[in-house]
Amino acid sequence: MSRSTVGVLALAALVLPLTAACVDNAAPGDAASGTPAGSLTVSSTADGCEVSSATAPSGTLTFQVTNDGSDVTEFYLLGEDGLRVVSEVENIGPGITRDLVVQARPGTYYTACKPGMVGDGIRAEFVVTDSGEDVGPTGDVAAQLATAEQQYVAYVKDQVGALIAGTQEFADAYQAGDDEAARDLYAATRVHWERVEPVAESFGDLDPLTDAREADLAAGDTWSGWHYIEKDLWQPAAADNGGEEYVPLTDAERTQAADDLVGWTQELVDQVNDPAFTFEAFQISNGAKELLDEVATGKVTGEEEIWSHTDLWDFQANVDGARVAYEVLSDVVEAEDPDLAATLLERFTALDGLLAAQGSVEEGFTSYDELSDQEVKELSTAVDALSEPLSQLTVVVTGA
Repeated sequence: MSRSTVGVLALAALVLPLTAACVDNAAPGDAASGTPAGSLTVSSTADGCEVSSATAPSGTLTFQVTNDGSDVTEFYLLGEDGLRVVSEVENIGPGITRDLVVQARPGTYYTACKPGMVGDGIRAEFVVTDSGEDVGPTGDVAAQLATAEQQYVAYVKDQVGALIAGTQEFADAYQAGDDEAARDLYAATRVHWERVEPVAESFGDLDPLTDAREADLAAGDTWSGWHYIEKDLWQPAAADNGGEEYVPLTDAERTQAADDLVGWTQELVDQVNDPAFTFEAFQISNGAKELLDEVATGKVTGEEEIWSHTDLWDFQANVDGARVAYEVLSDVVEAEDPDLAATLLERFTALDGLLAAQGSVEEGFTSYDELSDQEVKELSTAVDALSEPLSQLTVVVTGA
């Protein structure tokens, strides 16, 4: 597909009091002490989320998050309402430390660890005081990044416009019992969602309501959204359903599922088209890495579309989003680190080539369960090769 029509990824909410960035072990350092400026440590355990301080001065902050528990964990910085995801770092395995770098303006936030990556997390208030220093870029770089942000806002609005139209058509077919039509529409419509998923993640519960997998559910959770309907359209045999016969949704349940999906998608559209909606360049670069993490932890494994096996559509959408995120920031990257720019272009091209060998969004992809082990390995290796230099993008863009 042409790059003028690929999806854009953003990490944004309604006017946020900070800009945020997530990088792996690449925090800005204090040359004298050898420690990151504004460094805070976080220890995540099964029942604790210990942050070394509940306050910090505005400016560049680095949360060094260590998983001291036995389950995979996540760490979030939330807005004052406790719902908006300002920034996050996911999939932190036991014994692993990952860094979350944010450029924080004064305000009240909440920190949250989510052991097991389920539930609301273990939260605490976090206050950023006014240091009196400017936060964010200045001069020519600021102007370049402002242009990138404008391009992203326009594209995200375009993507969610396509998403709501496709979702309504999909929901109408599903509700009417036209399963063949609904199955044909499913993957191509979800491409628009996957391209902007981090935007939805920033708006409270929209993402889990709309896109939770069955494996993501905690005890007592009610399942809904795309994958809830996916399972009903590609009904599993008992052997693939925990040994239990799958019970198809009733007409009333279908109607409710379809109406909910359209309603939550419209809420995303409304949020994005709110005049106050914005996001900053640091969030764009953060989102590029997050999308590659999505590919590595869900798409390559075949766990995202476990019933339909349409993972390659999602895979392509995530890669497109990451590439566009880089491309709108590329003027700054090429000026500050031309070697990184060249490496990213080379590795995006290589990964796109592997995906193109399996099909396209327009013409369709190979079913993921039909890929050979070697093909999966090649895709995984290419994702890892791109993910490493992409993790450096935020540091270059922020000048940290």
